[in-house]
Order: sequence, then structure tokens, then C-alpha cells
Amino acid sequence: MSLDRTRLRPRWLHLGFGAFARAHPLFVLHRGLMADPSGDWGVIVARLNSGQAELDALDQAGGLYHVVEADASGLSAAQVGCVIGSCHPARDGAGALPGLIASPEMAVISLTITEKGYCLGAEGLDLNHPAIRADLQGEGAPRSAIGVLVAGLAQRRAAELGGLTLMACDNLSGNGRKLARAVLDYAGATDPALAGWIGAQCRFPCSMVDRIVPAMTPEAHERISAHLGRDDPAAVICEPFLQWVIEDDFATERPPLAAGGALLVGDVEPYEEMKLRMLNGAHTFLALLGGQAGLATVDACMADPVFAAAVERFHRDEAAPSLPPLPGFDLAGYGAELRARFANPALCHRTEQIASDTSQKLPQRILAPIRWHLVERGTVPVLMALVLASWLCWLSGRGDQGAALPFNDPEADALRARLAGLEPGPQLLRAYLHHYAAFAPDLTQDPRLYTALAEAHGALRARGVRETLATLLSEPAR
Repeated sequence: MSLDRTRLRPRWLHLGFGAFARAHPLFVLHRGLMADPSGDWGVIVARLNSGQAELDALDQAGGLYHVVEADASGLSAAQVGCVIGSCHPARDGAGALPGLIASPEMAVISLTITEKGYCLGAEGLDLNHPAIRADLQGEGAPRSAIGVLVAGLAQRRAAELGGLTLMACDNLSGNGRKLARAVLDYAGATDPALAGWIGAQCRFPCSMVDRIVPAMTPEAHERISAHLGRDDPAAVICEPFLQWVIEDDFATERPPLAAGGALLVGDVEPYEEMKLRMLNGAHTFLALLGGQAGLATVDACMADPVFAAAVERFHRDEAAPSLPPLPGFDLAGYGAELRARFANPALCHRTEQIASDTSQKLPQRILAPIRWHLVERGTVPVLMALVLASWLCWLSGRGDQGAALPFNDPEADALRARLAGLEPGPQLLRAYLHHYAAFAPDLTQDPRLYTALAEAHGALRARGVRETLATLLSEPAR
């Protein structure tokens, strides 16, 4: 069955039209529209900074693109047709996005802008973030995602229109609450009455998203072109698995997401914590330690018996015990399913890609479960301590055998400046832990964590990743 696109209206705005957005939230909406012949949920996709050329190419294709699922059996393509237009400030003007937010038909705004795009500090919006500070000082039209959202909502209030549903689709614990806090903090800094209107009229449901979507490469585009028999510059490759759990809290009627495969629930947190610690935490484990060992992809890590056994222990002994119970859910089976997904040789999910923005991922994925182990068991999980130690090695820029470790991280310069001139030892380790004091002051002062980090860092520097893991696996779990 084909989608009747003539009925679609601009009711949904998505900020951050990257590979994950194409393969996950927009794909789910497309499936829901296929199942709901009366639905009119058309999407306008937007980028704030880079990506204008990609949006131009998407417009030339009529908003159509393919999602290509890949596993060992081959490729399977589906064309997505819910996108009906695009917007970019450099092309359409600085007022275009706020104007769209204030359009009468608009009902949902979703975001995939990565963790750093929310400009968060320890207690909410970081008002000293350069982009936020510039927006608040009125240096031209807003350029941050939060500034653009508030500008649009201000126009919407002035036009006496109703509120919207704003839905974060990034890997942040409590992502809806954090988006709400960022938006309300920004609005409160400009107009407290606007903040009150947003709080009363808009909804910010939390959501948990799960699908492995590697960054697109020239080789991936070539595989898609060969499979389709033509080029599709907006196409993406991903795994067949998809999960989306959404808090059932919408400002207007619900889009057909449940019909597209999403699960609407009263409380997302148990699913969210499960995914953050089991999937994302294990991904960071493999990305950092595998990348440090010279393994370029996740499936290459899983093909190594030492890494495969280590991630199984990571799931069983460290991540899973730290999770609250989810009645009726088979956590051991979930872990086994994750490891099978990691081993998918068709994805070529690069460890370097997953290592991006590690400084902002460690608190939720690693430090939070470490706190549970310290409080509940009185010990530091050794594999999670290795993750912290490996990130410290990445910051030096060199992996095992001196191989270069290129990566992209917004806090890398600040971390490196804090560690500059310090030799491996107590001063270096304490300075490194202190960087995370805003998130976890209790942890960064805990001598047990310091001791575990010192042992892990010393082992990685002396023996390298693979030998360190092999030694740990030969010992009983602590």
C-alpha cells in the first residue's frame, strides 16, 4: 500500500534531520500513517547550522527517501513519505523556523540534536553557554535550538494559539523533563509570563528511542545505490530492530505513533534506564576500549572472543543489577539480544562515531550505575572503571601501541586543559574525576572510585586493553 501524500499537512516539525531521525521517529510516523488512512501528519524537517545542501537535495526528491535495514541476510528498503518540506535559516531566513512553530496547524515538535544541543548545565539550562548567552543578549535572531523554540512559542502565544507537544528523541535520561527545563529556563530569562504560558499549555513527554543507525559513509551510499538501482542521497542504513517508548502526554490529539510501532506508557523511566545502561553503556564500553585497542567497528569487537565475553559480563554483572525491576521483562534475554545486534556485520558501526561526545554520555551511562554499586554493594564495577580509565587514555590522543585516537567531544579542550602538565598518578586522576564533580560530587570524592580508576588506568597503560580484559575475565566477578 502506498501513502496518499496529498492529505498531509504541516503538523509536525523535526529539528535535526540526521541519520537517526530518518531511520527512527520519522520512520515510525510513516508506518503509522500507512496504517491510518485518515492521518494528515506531514513533517517539515529542519537543520539549524550545517546541512542546507542535504535539505536542498531532499526537496528535489520531493521529500522522499529510503530506510534500508541491514543484517547478515542482506538489505531491505522502505521508502518514507511523511516529509513534505524542509527549512534552514541560512536559506529561508532567521524567522522561518519560529514562524513555522507559530503556524496554526503545527502540533508536534521533535528533536534529535544530540545531548550537547540542549545546552544543559548541572541544574538546568546553562545560561553561560556561548550560544545561549548570545541568544539571550539579542545578538541577532536565535541560533540555538532552545532559543529558536522559545522564539516560536512566544509568537504562538502572541497569536493566541494553543500549546504544542515538544518531544526530545535524544539519549538523555528524563529527556522530556530536561527539554522542558531548558525551554522554561530560557523563557523565564526573557519573559516570566511566557514561561508560565509554556508550562501551562505545552507538553514535554519523555521518550526512549532505540535503533542502531551508523553514520553514513561513501561505502554505505554505494551499497544503497546498488540495492535501489539509483542514488538516494538522504537514504540511511540501520538495523532491523526498532523500539520507541513514549510517555502518553500530548498537548493535542496523538499522532499515529502507536500504529507505527511505538509503545505509549505512563512511565518511561524504567525502559530508559534499561536502555541507557545496557545498550548505551555497553556501546560506550566497546567504543572506548575497542577503539583504544585498534578495533574500528562494534562488530569487530564482538568478533573478538575477549571483547564478546567482556561485554556479556558487563551486562550480566554490572549493568543489569543496577536497574530497577521491570515486571515481566526478561533482562537476561534483552542482554543477549543486544549482543546479537552488536555483532551485526552489515552495520559497520564505527567505534570512533560512538566515542563522540563521550564526556556528556558518561554520567548517565557509567557514573550513575557506578553510584548504585557503591551504595548497594560497596564496590566499584571493574569494567565500568575501565571505561572511565579508557576515556582518560583517549584524551591523551593515543591508543594501544601509540595509535592515534581521533574523536569529537565538546568538553575535550576543557578536560585536556585541566589535565595539562600532570603526569600519570594521583594529581592527574583527581583532576580528571573533579571534572565530573557537578554531576556526581559524592563519586568524585569517593576513595573507592579513585582506587579503582587508578588500578584500571595503570593496567591499561602497562598491558593494553586486550590483555587487561583477559586478566579480568580470568578472575571471579567482584
